Amino acid sequence: MKNRITALFQKQNKNILSVFYTGGFPRLNDTIIIAQQLQKSGVEIIEIGIPFSDPVADGPTIQDSNKVALDNGMTLPLLISQIKEIRKTVTLPIILMGYFNPVMQYGVERFVKDASAAGVDGLILPDMPLHEFTEKYKDLFDQYNLSNTFLIAPTTSAERIQQIDHASEGFIYAVAASSTTGARSDFAPEQITYFEKLQNSKLKNPFLIGFGISNRATFSKAAEYGAGAIVGSAFVQLLKTSSDFEKDIPSFVKNIKG
Repeated sequence: MKNRITALFQKQNKNILSVFYTGGFPRLNDTIIIAQQLQKSGVEIIEIGIPFSDPVADGPTIQDSNKVALDNGMTLPLLISQIKEIRKTVTLPIILMGYFNPVMQYGVERFVKDASAAGVDGLILPDMPLHEFTEKYKDLFDQYNLSNTFLIAPTTSAERIQQIDHASEGFIYAVAASSTTGARSDFAPEQITYFEKLQNSKLKNPFLIGFGISNRATFSKAAEYGAGAIVGSAFVQLLKTSSDFEKDIPSFVKNIKG
């Protein structure tokens, strides 16, 4: 079967909205309901965070959701079984995003095999070194039809961007700012310069812009330069306060995408 992420970008390369939330947050079994509501709401990609006890690259909103999910009893085996359940009703590409430590504890080969069997299409493991992936794991990912997405930032050199583009499948995650995750209201001029640089880099992969996307203005601006954007903190904040996912999730997506 063709990888769903690859298939999506072959069909559509503009205005793609990927939405991130933490597995097992705000309640342990909400992972499944949220994915179903996101599909109904018209997003293109679902990103589910693997909760971790020390999520250093994340801002307070996502850090807090990690703690709540772990306190709820979320584990990596349980998250994989929830994705199997999600796959009974959801056809969108699903990406698991997290830190490399829980994956290593699970066993990389076992994890890749189990994630693929459950219906995961791709992984984002920001702290996995590029050379380690290409030397040790790329063939394994290819064998199980999993794409791997690396992050680039405004400080990433042109040479490294090309290396990442060569090693990546599906898309590249362009971090909008060299800081932790969190919602912001607008982009600074130097961020726009960075987006323009990426646009002109002749990359083989499309890129989605993440970190700081929180409203229609930031999504539309990101989509002018990249293939779309990733929303995380703003959505996790909504889940924290929502008492009605069925009403609030479609409304949130509509406010972002229009």
